[in-house]
Amino acid sequence: MAQLHQDPQLPRRPLGNTGLYVSVLGFGASPLGGVFAPIDQDAGIQAVHRAFQRGINFYDTSPYYGDTKSESVLGKGLVDLPRDQIIVCSKAGRYGSGFDFSAQRITASVQQSLTRLNLSYLDIVHAHDIEFADLNQIINETLPALCKLRDEGIIRHVGISGLPLKIFHRVLDAVPPGTVDVVLSYCHHTLADSTLVDNLVPYLKEKGVGVINASPLSMGLFTPQGPPDWHPAPQQLKAAASRAAQICEKNSVSLPALAIKHAVKSCDDIATHLVGLCTPEQVDSNVDSVLTALGVAANNDDCDEKIKGEVEEQLVHVFRPVMGMTWPSGREENN
Repeated sequence: MAQLHQDPQLPRRPLGNTGLYVSVLGFGASPLGGVFAPIDQDAGIQAVHRAFQRGINFYDTSPYYGDTKSESVLGKGLVDLPRDQIIVCSKAGRYGSGFDFSAQRITASVQQSLTRLNLSYLDIVHAHDIEFADLNQIINETLPALCKLRDEGIIRHVGISGLPLKIFHRVLDAVPPGTVDVVLSYCHHTLADSTLVDNLVPYLKEKGVGVINASPLSMGLFTPQGPPDWHPAPQQLKAAASRAAQICEKNSVSLPALAIKHAVKSCDDIATHLVGLCTPEQVDSNVDSVLTALGVAANNDDCDEKIKGEVEEQLVHVFRPVMGMTWPSGREENN
């Protein structure tokens, strides 16, 4: 069984009113499904273990990622970890074959996820990317099905996820308080987007709903290699990200590290930030970036802090014209 690492541990934050305390950096398991590139399964399992050793206690996946592969690989890693020391989140409603938010499919999907993950219960299950559904179905059928599973102890907490921020207001205003415990938003708290913090976090805090920020790297946009071909960002935003990567490379500064630093430092009301991980080296690099950003550990890289500050100022100018730029997702009426 994996043992805890003796290095400084990641801070933990409360996740809304769930009673859960989650590491400020979460293990985004979509890369375990080969979503961004082919993966080495053994390295992926080692990454799951290494994350636990470095203080990550929050793991997020979905049957959609790699058409169930992410869950299966993650499950092979989780079987070696103490269940009472990890928090595992999956999703239901979106699959490789499409979308099905019916109560019957949601219930069956959760049971199938448990099998793949080698678990007897899930801490959180999100209705996955609800902007692709009729939100009336989410309100009247999907969420009641998840709440029934919560009542039965099969899941502990109910969540909803998606890209357009307006969907969260629409659903939460229509359901009884306590129906939804957690919201997962992605690509809206990044170097080029502050709308999650500006427009949604105060509302969710008032509702007592926990906030998960997924993809501070905007699905690979803020990486040296750039986003995958399927990335839906507008060309203007991709061009700005490419320019940012060039500036960082010229100054020997890590663009992903700056993006993660920005995310974890700028809003304490966001409980955790999910970053896609699939190797032990990625785990160490990202944990070190967060610990340094939060002042928990000393900065051991070779880059002068003055240079980093100058680069950050340049990136502010690069991203200003595209700040808050997003893309449509799901049904037209949900955007």
